[in-house]
Amino acid sequence: MTLPAHGTHGVGTPLVLLHAFPLSARMWQAQLAPLADVATLITPDQRGFGATPVGDAPPSLDTVADDLVELLDELGLEQAVFGGLSMGGYVAMALARRHPERIAGLLLADTKATVDTPAAKANRERIAGAVLARDSVALLAEEKIEDGLLGPGTDPELTSHVREMIAAASPAGVAWAQRAMAARPESLAALRALDVPAAVVVGEHDALTPLAEARLIAEALPGAELTVIPGVGHLSSLEAPESFNAAARALLRRC
Repeated sequence: MTLPAHGTHGVGTPLVLLHAFPLSARMWQAQLAPLADVATLITPDQRGFGATPVGDAPPSLDTVADDLVELLDELGLEQAVFGGLSMGGYVAMALARRHPERIAGLLLADTKATVDTPAAKANRERIAGAVLARDSVALLAEEKIEDGLLGPGTDPELTSHVREMIAAASPAGVAWAQRAMAARPESLAALRALDVPAAVVVGEHDALTPLAEARLIAEALPGAELTVIPGVGHLSSLEAPESFNAAARALLRRC
C-alpha cells in the first residue's frame, strides 16, 4: 500500500473526496470553503497523481482502495463518507467491494458501476501506450476536452484550468490509471449490499458517464438521492460547484 498525499480542511463529519482522471486533489478547491463548516474534507491525490507516487504495484483500483484504508488508519478514522467523481467514483466502488465497513456514506458523481466495453478498454490501452511511448501527456488534454470532459459553453477560464491540471499528470500515472480502470469489475452488487446514506450526481450533458448510468447506480443504492445538474458536463463539481456542494451538504445531513 502507498499512503496518499492529502490535505484536510474544515471540521465535522469526515468526507473523503476522490478526484477524477487525469486530475488531482486540486480539483476540489471549490468544495473546501463551502463545506468546511459541516465536514472535515480529506482530499487525497490518488496513486500516480499529484504528490502521490505511482508505486510498483500492478494496475488495480483495488490497490487504490487499500491505499485509502491506510489513510483512514493513519488519520485514526474507523469510517468516513466517501465522494468520488468519475475515476474517483470507481475507487469509491472498489472500496465498497473490499472494505464496505469503512464507508459511512457515499456520493457517486459522473461515474458508472458497469464495466468498460471492449472498445473502451482498447482505447484506454491506446492512451496508456501512447503517453508512455512519448513520455508526455501533451495530447491528452485536447483529447479529453474533445471527448466531452466539460459541458458545452464551459467558461474558457475553467477549460484552461482543467487543461493545466491534466498537463501536470505524469505519463506513468496516466498509464497506470488507464489500465486499472480498464480492469475494474462491475460494482452494482456491491452497491446493493451497502446500507448507508447515498447520493448520486450527474451533469445533464455528461457524455462520458451519462444519466442512464447514474440511474443504474441510484437504483442499486438503497434510498439514494439522484441529482441531475442542468447545463453541465462530466466535471460537475467544477462546472457547477454550488449545485454539487448542495447535494454533498444534503448527504452529510443524512449521515
